[in-house]
Amino acid sequence: MLSENPLPHSRASLFVGLAMLCVGAALPSFAKDYNDEETAALLKVLPGAKVSLSDGVRQAAKGGEAVTSAKFELDDNKKLSLSVYTAEKGLGVDPEHNVLKEVSGSPEQTTWAPEAEVFKDMPHVARASEHLTMMALAKSSLADFIGMAEKQNKGMVFSAIPEVQNHRPVLVVLTADKGKVNELRYDLQTGRLVTGQ
Repeated sequence: MLSENPLPHSRASLFVGLAMLCVGAALPSFAKDYNDEETAALLKVLPGAKVSLSDGVRQAAKGGEAVTSAKFELDDNKKLSLSVYTAEKGLGVDPEHNVLKEVSGSPEQTTWAPEAEVFKDMPHVARASEHLTMMALAKSSLADFIGMAEKQNKGMVFSAIPEVQNHRPVLVVLTADKGKVNELRYDLQTGRLVTGQ
């Protein structure tokens, strides 16, 4: 009878993580111009946020959870929402044995009172697993990267999401300044800014 997990746990996790990165790297890169209707609608309501992205990330991490991505978005009712992905057991525990979830809620009050949802559907589990794997390779925390972006650029940081670029994990950070979106890309392993508009 074959063993359910023929590789030692740490090697199996590494293999899964590298396979995910390779799959992501094989996908074509689509440069986004951020001139779509949804982004325009989001930029209109962003000034109503009384909680920053970094505030939401820090709050979500208070219980010891690892934050793997964060963004402002429009919810199903087209209202402003702050969404933060977390890994409940931290970055040292692989996705299969972790609890992957989203905490989200309106940032339009001075106190952010998000609701938590544990991911069970395949698209969210896959995306959250990818984010966890890439942030596990990162030199700094998501909060640290957002802090760097806030210091280095004008405007409001409204999204910080990891992805693969040229076979390397990067963090794509978006800032809004006077109705324009600026995209910054940080190499997660070195912490260096690799591109910016």
